Amino acid sequence: MTTKQLALTDLETLDEVINCLTENFNIETQGATNQQNIFEILVRAASIGDSIENTSKVLNESPCGNDIRYHLDKIDDFEQVEQQTNSALKSRIPQRIKKGRHKIAIDLNLIPYYGKPNSDEEDYIYRSEAKSGTNSFYAYATVYVLTRNKRVTLAIRGVRWYDTSVAIITHLLGSLSNLNIDIKTLYLDRGFFNVPVIRWLKALKIPFIMPAIRRGNKKGIKQFLNGRSSYKTTYTMSRGKDDDVTFDLWIVCKYRKGKGKRKKRGVEYFAYVVFDVKINLTYVHEDYRKRFGIESSYRLKNLCRIRTNNKKPALRLLFVGISFILVNIWVYLLWFKISRARKGRRLVYSKLFGLKQMLSFLRQTVEEKYKTARNVYIPIPSD
Repeated sequence: MTTKQLALTDLETLDEVINCLTENFNIETQGATNQQNIFEILVRAASIGDSIENTSKVLNESPCGNDIRYHLDKIDDFEQVEQQTNSALKSRIPQRIKKGRHKIAIDLNLIPYYGKPNSDEEDYIYRSEAKSGTNSFYAYATVYVLTRNKRVTLAIRGVRWYDTSVAIITHLLGSLSNLNIDIKTLYLDRGFFNVPVIRWLKALKIPFIMPAIRRGNKKGIKQFLNGRSSYKTTYTMSRGKDDDVTFDLWIVCKYRKGKGKRKKRGVEYFAYVVFDVKINLTYVHEDYRKRFGIESSYRLKNLCRIRTNNKKPALRLLFVGISFILVNIWVYLLWFKISRARKGRRLVYSKLFGLKQMLSFLRQTVEEKYKTARNVYIPIPSD
């Protein structure tokens, strides 16, 4: 007969999340609504990717939507929210990550922005290639470490219009100083492929891997995409007179066998900038895909991101920050609750507690507390 040991309840899960938020954020409240009420409403909305307005309608005994919005509208200090979010992210990470040597990745998350920004919004609008019908975005750069195939976000940077790629990386890596993390390899997405970033990382002797953007046929990266074997070469990229950088360029060839949705066949090329990394040419593509492919931050973030039409940069940063915090708490609970100490590496029962299970715990616990609406009434016209 198999015996079981209780490891975690839905109420304990909600308590962990609320404690993390109240320890690191401060929302001024008054009247019957307190900070815990607000965070519980936010967590319920995040648990199913809902809006604050709809959540307040679904919950029978929650503060009304106008009351919640009144308190949330007080949040307007972008730098303070960013600092509080980073404090919350670092407060719930496995201890083994600190003072360790890890593979670190930096990602850029873009959320489409529509319309013309006002004076309060324009400093936080990031311009990029057109996507979803716009070239304006709210942009959030994150730095994370992958441990046991789970992504742990260590810091977030709400991108300002004046932020350069080098500045973004500097802010994120600087935020790791109190964790004493040694970078084994830094993985960057293709949005950071430019002369200043490559030159700066080489000068600091930070080992890194980054995809090269395929530009130009004769003098650009495209000239190297030929042949049927993977190989290494060097390339000098320039953006003006006396403004260039030379780097190692690794070309990887993969053979498509007609599988998948597109059913393409033939050679497919991948180009990577590689600096001071001890890795085999035949494995660099798989290594990079593993770093950016497992538990994609886009997919995880979108599972628990509060939906809103509000354009206030500080409030949107809070909502995005909560989504990353929830993922961190999920990994934290797996490590400390859904696990068992043993000789060697700790045994984590990750299949017993997926992120969707945690979000379900949060939703049902908040709904039990505030009761869900079971009736709809319409007004009776007076005679």
